[in-house]
Amino acid sequence: MTEFRAAVVQMRSGTDIDRNISDAEKLIRAAAADGAQYVQTPEMTNIVELKSSRLFDAIEDEQGNRGLARLCALAQDLKIWLHVGSMSIRLESARAANRAYLIGPTGTIVARYDKIHMFDVDLEGGESYRESKVYRPGDHAVVADLPWGRLGLSICYDVRFPHLYRTLAQSGAQVLAIPAAFTRQTGQAHWHILQRARAIETGCFVVSAAQGGDHEDGRSTFGHSLIIDPWGEVLAELAHDEPGYAVAVIDTARVVETRQRVPSLANGRPFDASPDAPDNALRAVS
Repeated sequence: MTEFRAAVVQMRSGTDIDRNISDAEKLIRAAAADGAQYVQTPEMTNIVELKSSRLFDAIEDEQGNRGLARLCALAQDLKIWLHVGSMSIRLESARAANRAYLIGPTGTIVARYDKIHMFDVDLEGGESYRESKVYRPGDHAVVADLPWGRLGLSICYDVRFPHLYRTLAQSGAQVLAIPAAFTRQTGQAHWHILQRARAIETGCFVVSAAQGGDHEDGRSTFGHSLIIDPWGEVLAELAHDEPGYAVAVIDTARVVETRQRVPSLANGRPFDASPDAPDNALRAVS
């Protein structure tokens, strides 16, 4: 069994966690009614809030987390694999995790992943983010088994670090999850290119649910949730920033076929870039 229907849910999460979870539930139910067996929501499904004081007033730790409990119950009710792209989870009074959850059809959490790469950037026009001030970065890559193949987990800014995806693919991943809340500015420039590149260089499917539109906290996100095949072709896209969902059929047998055509994972070789390398090798330039 290698074929399944996957869905990406596009959201515009705000600052009210209960409302966000209810909005997610409606879209997840719609995708499941459309035959989706695996449904992915975007980064920060439960809340999009830039101001840290208001964030910590709203979020909960994992134990007893009401939003997470509702989503686990939903997965069990619909008998689907529900991938919560990420939630803001309290770790301590002023520290949180940007954490993804893969929930099985029994409502049990099968895998967790804490975002490794923190979005600490200064963009044009004064748009600035310091994710590391609030969130504790993860330090473990995570792969998990679905009935149809192996899933590699990641979140948003991770997409700019291709070594992570090569590691996931070498660990058996056939599908890469990249749920995101890409800014409108960076999304317009890089979203499609990065998603397709990660698929092409690993020979994996890429499934990327996104936040989209103007949020209550003032930020704007790009939307354009995607499902991409191992050859880099777009199978499904929400070609806008409005809430909704899209579904595509994924057949993990195509991963084997694609990697046989261009075996870049198998052809990779170690190399030396140190200053004492041979004369014709890369050297530091002063």
